[in-house]
This record gives sequence, structure tokens and C-alpha cells, in this order.
Amino acid sequence: MFHDSASCALTCPPPVPNHEKALRFLFAFLVLALCPAFPQEANPETFQDRFWVSLQGNFIRQQHGAFPAKYSGANSLSPDKEHATSRVETLYTGFQITRRLEILADFESAGGNGLSNALGIAGFTNVDVVRNPTLGEDPYVSRVMLHYTLPLSKETSEATRNPLSLASRAANRRLEFRIGKMSTVDFFDLNSVGSDSHLQFMNWALVNNGAFDYAADTRGYTFGFLTEYYSGNFAARFGEMLMPTVANGIKLDWDLARARGENFEAEYHASHNVIVRGLAFVNHANMGSYADAIKSGPNPDITLFRKQGRIKYGFGLNAEQQITPLLRAFGRLGWNDGRNESFAYTEIDRTAEIGADFRGTPWRRTQDKIAAAYVINGLSTDHRRYLALGGLGFILGDGDLNYGHEQIFETYYTAHLWRGISIAADYQHIANPGYNQDRGPASVVIS
Repeated sequence: MFHDSASCALTCPPPVPNHEKALRFLFAFLVLALCPAFPQEANPETFQDRFWVSLQGNFIRQQHGAFPAKYSGANSLSPDKEHATSRVETLYTGFQITRRLEILADFESAGGNGLSNALGIAGFTNVDVVRNPTLGEDPYVSRVMLHYTLPLSKETSEATRNPLSLASRAANRRLEFRIGKMSTVDFFDLNSVGSDSHLQFMNWALVNNGAFDYAADTRGYTFGFLTEYYSGNFAARFGEMLMPTVANGIKLDWDLARARGENFEAEYHASHNVIVRGLAFVNHANMGSYADAIKSGPNPDITLFRKQGRIKYGFGLNAEQQITPLLRAFGRLGWNDGRNESFAYTEIDRTAEIGADFRGTPWRRTQDKIAAAYVINGLSTDHRRYLALGGLGFILGDGDLNYGHEQIFETYYTAHLWRGISIAADYQHIANPGYNQDRGPASVVIS
């Protein structure tokens, strides 16, 4: 793994999606954001640096050795020795139009492949992999959004500037609004120990809640509207996001009356350095029903049983604690109803994970980290029966299924080299890949 960042003064006007409803919504938001209904903050320090530009690169080469498998299907992880390399480069840009309004635009290029084309493991080993290699490596706009902050109190606190928020101070009680292209998990289900794939864990089921089938296209982005409320130790957020037209699709459905993803989260900063987040989501889309597909007999095809307006809903619990200045721990629980097909993230209906990281101060490597985590994933009854009959999802399908919980252990060491450059070693052990006791275990390493 490789990470690099640099700052300079550069702005690029982002393209605006050519869609009538989106433009109307954007215009209305701009009018609201620029309206001087509330006085501006008096502190000039909050507006000294209006620009943000940084560059990040992530390069991952993974391999696994041969492992036992009684059979393999169209969507199986290959039991033969293999390796694959992926890369993601992102240019983050931002500009503060006023103290309250900023525009953020990011440009990205993703290339390479995942092991077995990112198939065969629900908790796949490399979250940077784009699951549709036919998309190519040409740069694309990953994010472009307006971010508006409405202060509700005069008291402010220091804030850390980052690619998603440029202010150096923020009101202790405030509302924040965002509209545009973004990633749902830029704001929901965050965890300081287990969310950053660039410098932390790499497994899909450890970086995010695997049961959170969050609205996204194949690359992990969507268009939407987000509002957040902050007050002291409490925060709450709601997001309305576009769903893809088909499972794991690149095209988004712009008709909110029939397809959308609604996301709710409450966050509480408790005593003893504990942060707890509760998540709920409801997706509306043209989904197939596992129960209907099962009735068709062997080798069912869920894509033949799609119906517009079907719903998938779920819940998540996310907690982290700073135990000592050097040691942090985290955990997640996730559940979704699992009646209709996995549509956007991965094929996980239940999940539980726990992990921790430790800074390298005792061996005089203050910016290094060593960490380990364990996750166990499961499927709903209908979902597992569908796979056992030979059905294919967009991730899984061995042609048969001797069901068992998918269990993954991951450990890494990240070493800081110079300025924004780090390297890492990572190991993952996967028992029952694709929930199949007839295959594996498999071990994946960075080589």
C-alpha cells in the first residue's frame, strides 16, 4: 500500500450533471446558501485559506496461494494461486465561496484488478477494486458538491480542515447541508479505527458495515442530498441518495418517486472517549426477490424476478473507544432483511466485527500503526437457499453451497516513510469464502 499527499493552489471548475431536476434543486440551494439571512462570523481566522488541493495515491498488490475447493462456479474465488494489483489516484480540490458555502470537486482514476475479478468472497479483500473492469482507467469526477454550514450558536471550536470540509472553526451547534455527487460512506458509518482504506484495513467488511447496502454506483458514488445537525456531544444526519438502475450498475435512477436510498444516523460522544453511532437505511429499487427466484427451481436467475419499488431495509451499530493514548478499539453490528437481492455494496445480510490498532510510540515509530480485526458475516435464509440452488449474485455463486458463516481475520502494519508517504504489510485469512464450507480457507497477503 502506498499513500502520498501534497498541497498547492489550484482550482478546476467541476462539471455539473445535465439533468433538469438536479439543476433546479441546485439553483434553489444556491439561493438559500447565499441569502444573508444570518450574520456572518466575525472571526477572520475562519476565512484565511479558501483553497484546498491534495493528491492521494493507493497501490495494492495482493496474492493468495492454492487452497482446497471441492468445486467452483461462475462467481467463485479461484482455488489456484493468483495475484492482482490495483491502484487509485484521487485529486481533491475545494474552494470557500463564502465563510459558510464551499464547493468541493474530486477527480479520480482507478485501475488494475482484484483477485478473481473481485468475486467469490462477500467480505472481499481489497476495497479499492472496481467490480466492473470494463469501465476502464480514464479519470472521472468522483465527487462534486456544495457544502453549506448554518451556525446555530455563537460559540465555536477548532475544526480540522480536510477534503470534505474546509473551515478551520465550526459553531458548536450548527446545521450542515450538502448536495451533489458524493459517497454515502463519506458521512455514514464512519469509524476512526476502521474506515480509512488508504491507511487502515482493506477488507470490504471491515472498512464499512457489510450489511449496509448503501446507495452507490459500481465505483461507490452517487448523487444525493445530506443534512447534518451538530450540538455538543450529539449529532444526527439524514441523506437521500440515488440508487443504481440494476444491481452493481454504473447508471443511476433519477426518478426519486420509484428508486432512492434513505439513510439515517445518530451519533453520541459519551464519557471515557467512547463514540457510538446508530444507523438505519431503506432502499427502494428495481430489486429481485430471492423467494420468487427460488420457486423457479434449480439454477434460478434473480434478475428475471425484479420488480420496481421493492424495499431493502437494515440497521447498524458502530462504536469506538480511545482506551489509552496509543490504543484504540472498535466494533460494528449490522443486519438487513435479506429478502430482496443485494444491490449496491456486497452480499452480506448479517455481520459482526471487532478490532483495534496501536501506535508505534514504544519502538520510536510514532506515526506507525499495527492493527488486527475479526469479522463474521452471514446470509438470510432465502439468500443462502438461492445460492445453494446454483443462483448467482453480483459477487457470489459457486454453483452449490454448503453454508457456513464467512469468517475473516485481517492484520496490518503501516510504516510512515516520509511526509505523506507510507507503506504497509497486510495479511487476511478467510474461512468459508462465499459462505461455503466446501471451499477454503484462503490466505491473502500483500507481496
